[in-house]
Amino acid sequence: MSTPDGARPAGDRHLPVLLQRCVDLLAPALAEPGSVLVDCTLGMGGHAEAVLEQVPTARVVGIDRDTQALRLAGERLARFGERFTPVHAVYDEIGEVVAELGLDGVQGVLMDLGVSSLQLDEAERGFAYAQDAPLDMRMDQTRGETAADVLNTYDERALARVLREYGEERFAPRIARAIVRRREERPWARTGELADLVRASIPAAARRTGGNPSKRTFQALRIEVNGELEVLERAVPAAIEALATDGRIVVESYQSLEDRIVKRAIARGTTSSAPAGLPVEPETHKPYLEALTRGAEDADEAELERNPRAASVRLRAARRIRPTPDHLRTTARQTKEDRR
Repeated sequence: MSTPDGARPAGDRHLPVLLQRCVDLLAPALAEPGSVLVDCTLGMGGHAEAVLEQVPTARVVGIDRDTQALRLAGERLARFGERFTPVHAVYDEIGEVVAELGLDGVQGVLMDLGVSSLQLDEAERGFAYAQDAPLDMRMDQTRGETAADVLNTYDERALARVLREYGEERFAPRIARAIVRRREERPWARTGELADLVRASIPAAARRTGGNPSKRTFQALRIEVNGELEVLERAVPAAIEALATDGRIVVESYQSLEDRIVKRAIARGTTSSAPAGLPVEPETHKPYLEALTRGAEDADEAELERNPRAASVRLRAARRIRPTPDHLRTTARQTKEDRR
């Protein structure tokens, strides 16, 4: 079976990571009729579909910046009628989305971070270093600068910073220098050209281990183009603020930079903010979250055999136990331009 435009249906194209574990963590908070889960990274709707099937009391609001993903997920979830609401937005806008829907708070939030299977598998999107395609990498193709724009306009120092911070690339200065030198001849346009340059810029000895040498550069560009870490820094506190008491948040990360942000936000909520040595802990300094996982959970062998893309997943979950104290609310909004 295929969709009208010839593409395979979403359900045939994507196997969600730790699907049942996510549903099991969220389900207790969604038991009351009318409970709402916000799937902040809807993708092709795999996690949303499982919740809607297994938790008949739940509604799902699905947020995604990728219009193609919203269309495919909408087709997949149409059978659930008004129990599913798609929203075209970036997920750090969760507070605005919840308010516009007239909700005081939601009972569940799910984030499945990183690049989606749809984006990786569609060669023309430019996310995959193994296939030649235009250097795009935008999750929302309706706006914003492309990877080609970054490569053709950032100076050498800015490029090196992006590769070092977001790709943890130890040869960042060498690659950045080669990128700038190459664009003096002709502008950057194709992923294949970039993959070849990265390979040539890294010493032969370093290319023998660690997989494809382009992986870190492509990751860094994707994160920069989509402002992923800045969005996540805003999104996790905003998601926690959107939770009603007893609501639950579940986050799946796939690289250390993402997991560090999630870990920090959850630790802030599960730790007393009272100064050490006080005889009585003030109510306004008590933790407002309870951790539901011991640290971060990895995929087990059965999951890895079923879904190799689960190899790097780190899952964290927490439950809201009281409102966030006013002095701990996160209000700062830092843009990508501020960090360049």
